[in-house]
Amino acid sequence: MQETLAFILPLSDASAQLLEVGGKGASLARMAAAGLHVPPGFHITTAAYRRFVRENRLQEQILAAVSAVTPDQPATLEEASRQIGRLFEQSAMPDAIAEAIRRAYAALGGDDLPVAVRSSATAEDLPELSFAGQQETYLNMHGEAMVLDAVKRCWASLWTARAIGYRTQHGIAQEEVSLAVVVQELVAADASGILFTANPLTGARDQVMINAAWGLGEAIVGGLVTPDTVVVEKVSGAITKQEITEKDVMTVRTQSGTREELVPADRRTRPVLSPAQAAELAHTGVQIEDLYGQPMDIEWALHDGRVYVLQARPITTLRDTEPPAEEWNDSLAGDYLWTNGNAGEAVPDVMTPCTWSLLRIFLPEAEPLASLKGIREYHLYGNIGGRLYLNLSLETTIAGVFGVGQKRLKAALEEVFGRIPDGMEVPSVPVSRWGLLRALLPNLVLLLLRARANRNQLPAFLAAAPARCEALQARIGEARSTSALIALWQADLEPFFRECGRMLDAASSDVDAFMLIRGDLRKLVGEADATALLSGLSTGQSQLASLGPLLGLAQLAHGEIDQATFARQYGHRGPHEAEVSLPRPAEDPDWIAQAQAGLRKAPVDVKLLLARQKEAQAAAWERFQQRYPHKAARMQRRLDHTAAAYRDREAVRSEEMRVFWVLRAFVLRAGALSGQGEALFFLSIDEILAVLGGDETALARIPARRTTYERYCALPPYPALIRGHFDPFQWAAATPQCKDVFDASGGTRAPESSTVTGFPGGAGVVEGRVRVIQTADEGDQLQPGEILVTTVTNVGWTPLFPRAAAIVTDVGAPLSHAAIVARELGIPSVVGCGNATMRLHTGDRVRVDGVQGTVEVLP
Repeated sequence: MQETLAFILPLSDASAQLLEVGGKGASLARMAAAGLHVPPGFHITTAAYRRFVRENRLQEQILAAVSAVTPDQPATLEEASRQIGRLFEQSAMPDAIAEAIRRAYAALGGDDLPVAVRSSATAEDLPELSFAGQQETYLNMHGEAMVLDAVKRCWASLWTARAIGYRTQHGIAQEEVSLAVVVQELVAADASGILFTANPLTGARDQVMINAAWGLGEAIVGGLVTPDTVVVEKVSGAITKQEITEKDVMTVRTQSGTREELVPADRRTRPVLSPAQAAELAHTGVQIEDLYGQPMDIEWALHDGRVYVLQARPITTLRDTEPPAEEWNDSLAGDYLWTNGNAGEAVPDVMTPCTWSLLRIFLPEAEPLASLKGIREYHLYGNIGGRLYLNLSLETTIAGVFGVGQKRLKAALEEVFGRIPDGMEVPSVPVSRWGLLRALLPNLVLLLLRARANRNQLPAFLAAAPARCEALQARIGEARSTSALIALWQADLEPFFRECGRMLDAASSDVDAFMLIRGDLRKLVGEADATALLSGLSTGQSQLASLGPLLGLAQLAHGEIDQATFARQYGHRGPHEAEVSLPRPAEDPDWIAQAQAGLRKAPVDVKLLLARQKEAQAAAWERFQQRYPHKAARMQRRLDHTAAAYRDREAVRSEEMRVFWVLRAFVLRAGALSGQGEALFFLSIDEILAVLGGDETALARIPARRTTYERYCALPPYPALIRGHFDPFQWAAATPQCKDVFDASGGTRAPESSTVTGFPGGAGVVEGRVRVIQTADEGDQLQPGEILVTTVTNVGWTPLFPRAAAIVTDVGAPLSHAAIVARELGIPSVVGCGNATMRLHTGDRVRVDGVQGTVEVLP
């Protein structure tokens, strides 16, 4: 009897502690014991897991499989996980454990009672290590057989490739881990969601913020639906802000688990919560916050008008003593027009102070005008709410000094940075014409000579850069002292990083290739043939680096390369590749398998897409030759030159991102040697070097920097164009937010047409169903043949493209990633629409015209 009790504990048992029932179980036990409405259930303790492993003699086999793992080779992690999964599947559950679970399930209701079976790890919800999402949950399990099988699968999920890799990376002993399981009656949720007992957008402690959607909560957690957002005052229970979205999908129960289905049309735009229900939820949240003594993140469900609490954990982005936040906002520098049209693609995330400091080293090398005295004071690049923006006012003021007209300049800028609305004024920088000339003229010859020398060095740089990065990675890992790390930065890493910036300048300075030829072709042959003639950049060995991960996946699928080669060549490219605090794809052991799985959903093979577009290019060229026989030879030379320029620029960008991975390794090693860990990402590179040198003054700034960073991360992406003083928090609180333009001057805008418009990207016309996706991490939601609509894409999104019938973006221009890759694959696209993600919704049927640059919503 005592042994049985060791395996099972009632959900509200006071002895249910972290080491016995895991983080999730301990939290549920605490709330159930306090009398909160927690669905009834029971714990299967870690003792049951250990008994299962011991009786089946699995421990030695598990550790043997794990010992063969090489952390930077995802295939070895996958193989270890598969081996261990088979061991669990083939092993019998000991009778004593199975009987204990049967009795507990029968006492709960038994027969065919639907339950949720949830893994509960002993290291969950710790501030220094997050195991979120690494173990499994199984919903709507009913009957003894399904429950017992789900328990075994939860145990096996302790050994997913992701979990093994995470523990290896953080030095957690594999032989010491174990897992508990929570079994609870499944709430047949009419609605569900997440409740924050402090407003995560503003940090306000006197407000509760509630996200709510129809059905089970998995639709919200999985990002399948944008929930309603309701902000409630704690004291009065009054709603102070409410955003009701169109909720087209919900998760429902089935006989064998759950599935997603469409929400009935009459409920899609209806508020999920009544004011009384919102007030009741807020009251429940306050009770839980009082129980824990700190702000909480709570999962809830609503059934027959009753609120149930499914989980609660501390809000890690808020602290008991909130340090004062900093303000990162260069829009306060003056009345300038800022754009993230190009910068937002390269650096789409909120930047940590470390990343911003590195970019301030890199950008003056990549754009040498930014470093000239008399110009650098006006910030060619700026940090607005943690996001990277370019100062178009400075660009236009400089161009005006040399007599470039506004119309011509606007057309050239839009090719690179995206559309500037008609009638929108670009304010000038308050500097005299002669002041700018004095800054520019003495340096122009030097800059031209530098650019020529750098172009000559470009082939050698591209050939050597991967090996140089690999060598630097190794030397960083071998550094045994802080002084050795400082010396490595000064002698090798910083000079190489600056060289990379100069190479990007050299590869991006071809005016004809990047600004002129497209306009000339449009005048001669129209938009569709111009698009076709500027495609076909990946031929034979001459690959376009933006397509690299996608072409590599195709090679991997056809057995032309192995996984190790793929990881070595493309493991540095991903949606967050410029933010050094975030892991690279190669650091995720599941990355390759997930990318392959996504590509298998594509209706057409990548190589076939490229071949089709090559045929379209050849046909367009034949038409050009017939129409302009005397211009063909010169245009062919220009096209060949343009193709080479595009490939060089994208190749340098790839190596630039490889260097950013080296920089990440440097900061991680600095954190290890200094004992400060990943907190160093909240310092500038100069401050990190000072800490390595023994001056720890800057460490006191980390709490405020972390708070600032997390507050900005909680906001949606800002408008592509910002004029004047911009407050990200006031803008985010506005309903609805204007996602394309913010103009503090109050300038008037042309009336919005019923058609979404942008730049033609990839030619072609297609009709289909919209799928709005905010981040590449949500890419699994995109179904084959849907229209991908998002804010901005970069190389990390490329594996999604073959699955899409068309691409539509808020941010972009003819030279943006989405346009270039869509052209190569022959996928219709419209880029730089400004507000497509606001005006289009998942499920809309639309016609995308990649020639006219329009998206029309169909009846």
